[in-house]
Amino acid sequence: MECAGKGSRTPCAGGPPTRGCHRCRAVAYCSLSHQVSHWSVHRSECKRLEQQMKRADVLNDFPFTFTREATQIQGTRCSFLTRHGIHCLGMWKCECSCGISTTSFDNLRLADGWNLPSELCPCTGPSSPIPKRLTTWKDYCEWRCIPLYSPAALLLHWPLTVYQAIQLAIHQCLLPQISNELRIHYLEKELLQLPVFGELQALFPGVRMHIDLVGPAVPHHRDGEQIDLSYARCSQMDCRCKDSVGNHTEIRTTSAPCAVTLQLHAGCYHDCYGELVKDSFPHIILALNAGIAAYTSWLPTLELIKEIKVPAFFSDYCEEASYLAVCCISSATGTAPKIQIQMNPFRQPSRVEESALFLPCYSNCFLFGL
Repeated sequence: MECAGKGSRTPCAGGPPTRGCHRCRAVAYCSLSHQVSHWSVHRSECKRLEQQMKRADVLNDFPFTFTREATQIQGTRCSFLTRHGIHCLGMWKCECSCGISTTSFDNLRLADGWNLPSELCPCTGPSSPIPKRLTTWKDYCEWRCIPLYSPAALLLHWPLTVYQAIQLAIHQCLLPQISNELRIHYLEKELLQLPVFGELQALFPGVRMHIDLVGPAVPHHRDGEQIDLSYARCSQMDCRCKDSVGNHTEIRTTSAPCAVTLQLHAGCYHDCYGELVKDSFPHIILALNAGIAAYTSWLPTLELIKEIKVPAFFSDYCEEASYLAVCCISSATGTAPKIQIQMNPFRQPSRVEESALFLPCYSNCFLFGL
């Protein structure tokens, strides 16, 4: 964590900031002088951050047996993954600071699987019909017969956040009840675990889902590539997930329909939109961990979303980042988001390391939408 007054006229004292704001307890400073000089900035946010900190216990509450280990300040994501035997393996490479430095969207192998025993991950279809509505991690794990000591939720928060956003859109009458097809424009910023999205076929049974994944991180030589997704496989050679023909993720070679298809598009959404809608119009737009307040490139995209009137949902790491994003959306579109900031029940159950605030920060922590 950095000193909240970093960038002041005087350099930081060095070492970790130890002087916390006694009121909000969300920020810290390297010295008294930086705390005093930064008050002119912090005073406008202090009370808001104080209220957000009061909700920390709720945000840190997960049903998993590893919750305390994964949410405490001590320790690292790498040490957690190492204890579970999945450090820098398969899709888990992107879940630690040391793995992401050597992994990119371009060289990640789509054949990477769970690297977990079958009883710890959803490597095959569900054994029972999906409940009418999943509302908690416990609901999901009971339905998919996954024990609460499995670390699989650290990756499953991606498809389950998609599920939650779609359910919110239906509840708010922004989407009709899904029949047999759903088209999603997914605005990618840092997504590297594509195989886990095969779980969408269990979450939306009988629905053909087509996801257009758009982002500047998509390599240009993969622009237009179409991929069929099914369940990511476990590590057991005798599991029935190995009985299916072919890989769990395959580049499309036939015209036969697949439950979940994904097509890659290189570039920013507002630049790609014209080509994207030539074949079909999206039902919903999703941007997870969007960081709207941190990137000026969002402005033309927000203006486009306002113009085309397609429901759009965003997520961010903490409540403050979501608040700042909503301010940017309101400024860019002239209207407040219809879906107010709300905690995502399927946020990743492992804290984000190196946060700029003491606020609880989790991947896909809060959802809001237009």
